[in-house]
Amino acid sequence: MPHSSTHPHRVFDPLLRLLHWVIALAIVALIATSQIADWYEHTPTEKTLWNLHILSGYVLAAGLLTRLLWGVVGPVSARWRDLWHPAVWKDSLRKLRLPTKHRAGHDAIASLGYLFAYGVMAFMVATGLGLAASEFQAGPLAGWLGNAKWLEDVLGEPHEVGFTLMLGFIGLHVAALVYHQIRGDRVAQSMVTGKQYLNAESGVQHD
Repeated sequence: MPHSSTHPHRVFDPLLRLLHWVIALAIVALIATSQIADWYEHTPTEKTLWNLHILSGYVLAAGLLTRLLWGVVGPVSARWRDLWHPAVWKDSLRKLRLPTKHRAGHDAIASLGYLFAYGVMAFMVATGLGLAASEFQAGPLAGWLGNAKWLEDVLGEPHEVGFTLMLGFIGLHVAALVYHQIRGDRVAQSMVTGKQYLNAESGVQHD
């Protein structure tokens, strides 16, 4: 349970939370459809699953583009600067210790992981669009790359690497949430309710 001196503060806006879940569900759908499609290889179901995979990729792309825009024009906790804390990162690396102060908004250390994840997702969308065009003649690039079968060899392995990196991020993200839950920190609910439990006495920073 959180300390009695902590109080809920509404920090994350509804659109940010919605985008969080749209992106998360799109990634789950992408993982599920790609893995299940391998089980149904060379069957009619395989094509349906890959079509769903491509559709999920469009949802992810739309979510990322909206998140990019919202990071520019949205409220403080949604802005990209709320994820940018190079001084904290350098200090933590120099001291080999996590920061003791908590802040309203995205956690300073976790933000580095979020930026990495956004980069990996953007990379996977880019390579996925190329693969959809060259392998399935689908998507906005099909008119240019529909006959470029060589792209399957060029983009296939990088796309798989991005997939592996994303699985690693998901594992670390879930592990961190479990760790905080065990400690009694109410972190996991912040992307549902938008509220963070903050303790000004422990050095909470309101940026």
